Amino acid sequence: MKPLHKVPVIFGSIAGVLGTALFIGIYYIGPHPFLIPPYSDFRILFFAVFIFFTLKEIRDLHQGGILYFWQGLIASFIFVGLYAVICSAIIGTFAEVNDEFVRSYVEQKTAELKTYPADIVEKIGKEVYQRNLQMLPSTNGFKLASLYLTQSFIIGAFVSIILSVILRRQPNP
Repeated sequence: MKPLHKVPVIFGSIAGVLGTALFIGIYYIGPHPFLIPPYSDFRILFFAVFIFFTLKEIRDLHQGGILYFWQGLIASFIFVGLYAVICSAIIGTFAEVNDEFVRSYVEQKTAELKTYPADIVEKIGKEVYQRNLQMLPSTNGFKLASLYLTQSFIIGAFVSIILSVILRRQPNP
């Protein structure tokens, strides 16, 4: 296996296990992790640290100090993909085993939605607001795991692009 594939698989596996432990820890000690706004999600810093070291290892230890932008994106995508799949699978399993996980999310999200002021509800649209409120009780572990998977790819895309640009190094002509 090439280092461009091997290194992100190793780092992605380690990060997947650590990220899941951190996610479940946040659930037990603080607010429900799915209610934390995306701009303050732990995955931003988590991905930044792990992708940085993944790309740095590929560049410095396996490719003689050279890393093209596209190589950084491929390695980052492998890392984020493996992380997201591992975490989503464990979160989905955790949600099926622990009924309180989904129930607490539904209760807290419902309470949050009911505190929205009238002007925000009008901006969203009353129909959309009511539909979201009515659909919340049908939330299950699979939906939450899918949400985590999607969010991980979105967050990972931004972090990957930034770090691939920062860490790229091309040979001198």
